[in-house]
Amino acid sequence: MRPLAFVQCCGRLRPRILNETSQIDNGPLTTNYGQRTVRSPMHSRWSDAEASRYLDQYGPQWGEDLALRTYTSRLLGADDSLVLHGGGNTSVKGEHTNVLGQKIAAVYVKASGQDMAAIEPAGHSGLDLEYLRKLRSVPQLTDAAMVEEFRTHFLDSHSATPSIETLAHAFLPPKYIDHTHADAILVLTNQPEGERLVREALGEDVIFLEYVRPGFKLAHRAATAFDAQPKARAMVWMRHGLVTWGTNARESYESMIEMVSRAEAYLAQHARHPLVVQMRTPTAQAQARFIQIAPRVRGLLAQPTGEQDRLYRRVILHALTTEDVLNFVDSDRGKEFALAPALTADHLVRTKPWPLWINQPAFDDAGKLREQLAQSIQGYTAEYNAYLERHAAEMPPGVAAFDPLPRVILMPGLGALCAGKDARAARIAGDITAHTLRAKAQVAAMGTYEGLSEDHLFDMEYFTLQHAKLRRDEPPLDGEVAVITGAAGAIGSGIAEGLLEQGCHVAVTDLPGPPLTQLASELRARFGERVAKVPLDVTDPGSVDQAFEAIIATWGGVDLVIVNAGVAMVSALETMDLERFRKVERVNTEGTLLTLSAATRHFKSQGTGGDIVLVSTKNVFAPGAKFGAYSATKAAAHQLARIASLELAQVDVRVNMVAPDAVFSHGARKSGLWAEVGPDRMRARGLDEKGLEEYYRSRNLLKAAVTARHVARAVLFFATRQTPTTGATLPVDGGLPDATPR
Repeated sequence: MRPLAFVQCCGRLRPRILNETSQIDNGPLTTNYGQRTVRSPMHSRWSDAEASRYLDQYGPQWGEDLALRTYTSRLLGADDSLVLHGGGNTSVKGEHTNVLGQKIAAVYVKASGQDMAAIEPAGHSGLDLEYLRKLRSVPQLTDAAMVEEFRTHFLDSHSATPSIETLAHAFLPPKYIDHTHADAILVLTNQPEGERLVREALGEDVIFLEYVRPGFKLAHRAATAFDAQPKARAMVWMRHGLVTWGTNARESYESMIEMVSRAEAYLAQHARHPLVVQMRTPTAQAQARFIQIAPRVRGLLAQPTGEQDRLYRRVILHALTTEDVLNFVDSDRGKEFALAPALTADHLVRTKPWPLWINQPAFDDAGKLREQLAQSIQGYTAEYNAYLERHAAEMPPGVAAFDPLPRVILMPGLGALCAGKDARAARIAGDITAHTLRAKAQVAAMGTYEGLSEDHLFDMEYFTLQHAKLRRDEPPLDGEVAVITGAAGAIGSGIAEGLLEQGCHVAVTDLPGPPLTQLASELRARFGERVAKVPLDVTDPGSVDQAFEAIIATWGGVDLVIVNAGVAMVSALETMDLERFRKVERVNTEGTLLTLSAATRHFKSQGTGGDIVLVSTKNVFAPGAKFGAYSATKAAAHQLARIASLELAQVDVRVNMVAPDAVFSHGARKSGLWAEVGPDRMRARGLDEKGLEEYYRSRNLLKAAVTARHVARAVLFFATRQTPTTGATLPVDGGLPDATPR
């Protein structure tokens, strides 16, 4: 009888036989995939010089043990074939001196969710080791009770909750312990004869444990197994990962590297039946297809909220269009292996138990493809809801079910689309997916995939301590994407900062050059991957379209468009140069039209509404002498936005205007408009720069200096949909009676 694997079918993970010796097509379009997926064997990156640097940096405050624990934890965390995004854990045992001067046994365990690649000594939470070891005599311990024992036996009350595997680290005797979810180990253990493969690959001095959910029970079994084989060098946890140990940091680390190297070498030697690529999709074509369909997919993955003003909770998309991923989805057995269970249960809270597979996407027929996507996502939703229903009695108290939408969508000819509540979550899902597909290709090259049962999958997906890793504040614009034209100026940069502070993803656009580059660099230093720099000339239709495509390629779509690009000129009407006027008109009016037009097409494709905010001006209502070009072209832009509010309301796109007066700067960033206008206004009134700013402050009713921050707050009022409003103008001018909208 052939070994069994599991594939997803009608919501269930049911056993199905996968061929061990699939026929290889040797036609001209076929390529073997999986045979060369293993890179050169892993090697130790330990450096005595680097270890000394860690001792010098951290030793005086934290001690030698924790300094070296930090060093080797980072070595492990820097290799994504060992751990991904907070996965894995490490520990060290030592002594702690309490306030009584007593030395007590201590264990320092990586805090849950900490990224080992960047961990600091404080990222290992210290606990009373002697007390934790006494827990081994307890017959059973719930997850909540286990965490309570951790919290009441911290050495520092401010410590973060330690790893789920803390008790395993405490119960096992060695001083240093390393645990990873090494890809090569998961490839071996997600096969029917996993134990035999592990022993052949790693040797007899390795302990083997069948799968047990992380926590108290696993710690017990690991300790018992170690007691029975105390001279073992490592321990493999089936479909979970690898544990190594040592009397010092280097020994434990290099044992991990040695074991994984053995596994990689074994896989390379036994890759006999690689996947066969049946059609080769160029990466450029895959990327173009992603841009084509991403807004529609993003709209279909938006979760209805039931709220009148904010109809959907949106997601960010991350595309995988690499050669490896394309080869997998374009292969003969890619679907079978893709729909098999996850490599390790640690991934489930990021990716769900199975992805959505779209059969034969109709890329050449937009209407048919939209229908395929809608029906497939609807089918996935029904399957996931049925899965939840089957396990409803097992849902832990206080744990909310995830939405039923897919986190990973696989499409032949395109690759993978990965979704998350923000860019980081989407990227994590993407990284996990890339590793999963690569590992499954290696399993396919050897024979048969056999993952966790559905019961085990649900048990881990809805494990209370796993859900705790995902908890964080959700700001008002979480999952939203904004584009700001003219972002490199004072008002644009202030709006960008305000939106980012509320959780938004922001594409800052402007003409290419140092101002845009500097702004993007400053914002990225604070807000990371939620910032994108997109060069844009609003007067060029092609440039506008390319900017939207670049943002779609980055995050999947756009939800908020801030029309802010504008230029000014000072001239009396009788002497106004027509070409200079046309330049102002092209930016202020035509640029607004082109941006509104592109935004409209995008919002209709995405299908979940959106918001447009035009940065207008008080000059629309109260123009100034010698400022005719600016006032007239901004009035035209303002009117275009009002018309857009009429045309787009039926698709839930709200269009509003903010009308500021005299914003001179934002921090060190000066206003380009006032660089143009200021000298004339200063000459006319006999004022210097400070005097001019004081003049504009004193002329409004509130005697207020209007700032870019104020404009940003006005934009946020509309962007967060505080009221059911469209077609409105919000003055940001301190109160100018002659500029009040009428």
